[in-house]
Amino acid sequence: MKRFLLILLVQLNTVFSLVGQETIVKGSVNDAITNQPILEVIVSIQDSGLSSKTDAFGQFLFDKNVPLGEQMLKIEKLNYATKYYPIIVSQGKTIDIQDMTLTFKTINKTDVFVISISDDELNSEADGLTSNISGLLQSSKDAFLSAAAYDFSATFFRPRGLGSANGKVLINGLELNKQNTGRPQWSNWGGINDLQRNQEFSMGISANDYSFGDLAGTNNIVMRASKYRKGGRLSLASANRSYQGRMMLSYSSGLMENNWAYSVLVSRRFGNEGYVDGTLYDANSFTASAEKQINEKHSLNLMAIYAQNRRGKGTALTDEVFNLKGQQYNPFWGNQNGKVRNSRIRKSEEPIVMLNHFWKVTEKALINTNIGYQFGSSGNTRVDNGGTRLVTFQGQDSYLGGARNTDPTYYQNLPSYYLNVEGGPTAYNFEQAYIAEEAFEADGQFNWDALYTANVDAANQGYNAIYAIQEDRIDDKQLMANILFDTELNNNIRVNAAINYRKLKSENFAVLSDMLGGTGYLDVDFFSDETTESIDGTLTTAQSDVRNPNRIVNQGERYKYNYIINANVVSAFVQSVFKYNKIDFYLAGNVSQTGYQREGLFENGYFVGNSFGKSEKVQFINIGVKAGTTYKISGLHVLDFNGVYMTKAPNIRNTFANSRQSNMLIDDVDSEIISSLDASYIFRSPIVKARLTGFYSTIQEGTETGFYYSEGVGNNLVQEAITGIDTQRFGAELGIEAQVTPTIKLKGAASVGQYTYNNNPNITFYSQEFGVGRAVFGDGTTNLKNVHISGGPERAFQLGFEYRDPDYWNIGVTANQFSNAYVNTSALKRSAAFVTDPELYTDTQFQDGTAGGDLYVLNGGQINNVDPDVAKQLLQQEQFDAYMLVNIIGGKSWRIGDYFAGFFATINNVFNQEYKSGGFEQSRRVDYRSQLTEQTNTGGPVFGNRYFFGNGTTYYLNIYVRF
Repeated sequence: MKRFLLILLVQLNTVFSLVGQETIVKGSVNDAITNQPILEVIVSIQDSGLSSKTDAFGQFLFDKNVPLGEQMLKIEKLNYATKYYPIIVSQGKTIDIQDMTLTFKTINKTDVFVISISDDELNSEADGLTSNISGLLQSSKDAFLSAAAYDFSATFFRPRGLGSANGKVLINGLELNKQNTGRPQWSNWGGINDLQRNQEFSMGISANDYSFGDLAGTNNIVMRASKYRKGGRLSLASANRSYQGRMMLSYSSGLMENNWAYSVLVSRRFGNEGYVDGTLYDANSFTASAEKQINEKHSLNLMAIYAQNRRGKGTALTDEVFNLKGQQYNPFWGNQNGKVRNSRIRKSEEPIVMLNHFWKVTEKALINTNIGYQFGSSGNTRVDNGGTRLVTFQGQDSYLGGARNTDPTYYQNLPSYYLNVEGGPTAYNFEQAYIAEEAFEADGQFNWDALYTANVDAANQGYNAIYAIQEDRIDDKQLMANILFDTELNNNIRVNAAINYRKLKSENFAVLSDMLGGTGYLDVDFFSDETTESIDGTLTTAQSDVRNPNRIVNQGERYKYNYIINANVVSAFVQSVFKYNKIDFYLAGNVSQTGYQREGLFENGYFVGNSFGKSEKVQFINIGVKAGTTYKISGLHVLDFNGVYMTKAPNIRNTFANSRQSNMLIDDVDSEIISSLDASYIFRSPIVKARLTGFYSTIQEGTETGFYYSEGVGNNLVQEAITGIDTQRFGAELGIEAQVTPTIKLKGAASVGQYTYNNNPNITFYSQEFGVGRAVFGDGTTNLKNVHISGGPERAFQLGFEYRDPDYWNIGVTANQFSNAYVNTSALKRSAAFVTDPELYTDTQFQDGTAGGDLYVLNGGQINNVDPDVAKQLLQQEQFDAYMLVNIIGGKSWRIGDYFAGFFATINNVFNQEYKSGGFEQSRRVDYRSQLTEQTNTGGPVFGNRYFFGNGTTYYLNIYVRF
């Protein structure tokens, strides 16, 4: 018995000893060449679901639920060769494998641009609202692109001087750039950051698996349910930039045992105003994706996005207004019944549905078939101050006008109006200037009460409404489909091909959104001379729709203009990629056909016979060829070259002369001719990663359009079309980062370029005054050669550092210097209109001008006393002052059992630097005499340049839990 008890006690002691000991696997990973610890190496125990990341000292640890017996450690990190270590795990034992090594592998150029979105970046506010980064709104492994997407974006910086219309954005292989403008509308999928982690980006014109691409690159967002890691995420954010708060919740199932996978996300972003006063934000987003893997060869994915967005708008300010009210001032809002109301609201609600079929034909051949449908509406509201009333006078219908402009910054409300030197009752009226300044500084906001009072008074007298809220609406229905083919012919050659189709039906109209207390609104053109002279009631030319004359419009009805644009795009591309030990190269070709047609639903009084029904159908046939090569000098050094020649159809906006009123096409509109070259040197070692790129591109036969009121073109609203534009862009960009210690990283980025017009293009004007004709000044050109293209700074530099502590907190600081940014110039001001006296224009002279078919040459009276030196000074393009912005970023994370929690915060423009991020010259008064007067006004220019001012100090704070 004693012997039995002794044996039992020994066995129990052994068991308790084993239970008391933890089973641990730990170790460290170093670089095989430098012997330095490697941060964020992924260490996993295969087939166990357990993984860990090395800290700043290269250490990793497994101390819970470690499987026993023979196991395999997998050690991996981007740009390093993956290694496997066999181990034997025993109960209660510790395995300590120190100084395991990874070898830095020979790099492939494409590795540089792999999208790798961290939790910090997902937590950030950059969820697609900043569309001026050419579609690149997520960070990549490239230091320069990371700087451009985050630190440079606040300045309207454009990589290589290219706008978002020069890049392609795809979701699951389907292109989502808008055909009207050519730009992606990020609000259509805004607020779903957590399910946009998987992205494939091709920089510039380099090879891409899904599309021929464009100069600014191609970004494909992969939203397949099976590609998401199992788990959920809840985040809450506070900010003072675009919105004040954000809530987001997402969950992904991962691939389940029944071969189904699903992902869902809901989010809300909200705020009474952002950094700019009165800019409300109200956005709700929902997305869901479900995938069924039918068998080893076939898989179906159904995905839907609903992103409703409503935002209050701000505007550009003159220096005079800025000096009186500051950079946060916004004239579009005012108090109504004690609440802030913005008169300019942008709305978008365009759901997207996609069905994707993935077919693994063989081990090396894939066919991906996609079909998508997008529908819904987008719109912008504004005050319609037509001020036109239908009354009866001497037995006839008559039309009275004269409503006052409601804009608080209207030039007659500002001090400069009373200090001009043109003579008349307002010249040098210092008393009135003082009164205007005091009133503007004291209030200067939109007066809603005045509009309601005017409409109620008009109703009491039997008149129609004087003011209303007009919403300019676009209701789109777009069908998208394509077939993508990918195959490996052998270990060295891969072929991609695609056939794409897009069909768009776009309804464009104005809708009377709010009557503002009025009783009906007369649907005639208040700018017509006839509406201000109380004429005969027929009023043919002033009718928005002569088929329904003198129509009284009520709330919710269409008026002003109403038409449909039908667009069809068919394209195909093929690409071959060749990869060898020392050299890679690719060849690609593209062909497309684009067709547009307008169908008028109203017959405009100025364009009878050329506004109702279908227009001529216009078609563009386009081609493209590109090639590139990558030469791997060694494992550390790579040379890369890319070149492209392509033609590109103009977008819808740049095809029709005045689509709201007529079926007319812009004269001489043509496809753009694009050519580009770039060359890069890439260096990547375990410590230093760098890329230096030089680039040169030209875009010929471009078209730009604008719509504005001008005293220089007969006191009219005109559509300006600049055609035959040649531009060139060249420069260099540099990105570099160095992991100088396991915890400290230094980084830098630079962009130096010159982006200019390369010729004197044609400038033509379309207006109701010219009917189906068009008008030019002088020889019909504008002197833009060597003028800088506006669009952010041409020079940007960054220096910064990051510190990542082993205890999972981090902080980073960047200093960013910007210079060589230019105001957007007035093309009208640089045409013969500059030396033409607008006061000598009369209606008769307009009609009797020198005509060649439907072309009117507006010579008018010439200004003869032009001083060339003064003229040169007046036409000098304004360059903005250089400035520096300092940003701070930081965060901390914790692991609590199986959960992860943390926060992320940024402070931008720490020192509250004031700066101009963009601006434009006004085209209202452009002749030499008026410009000279503007420069000598005591109170400053009445119609001076308008500027966009950057935000002062802003913050963003996000807390999250991952489960």
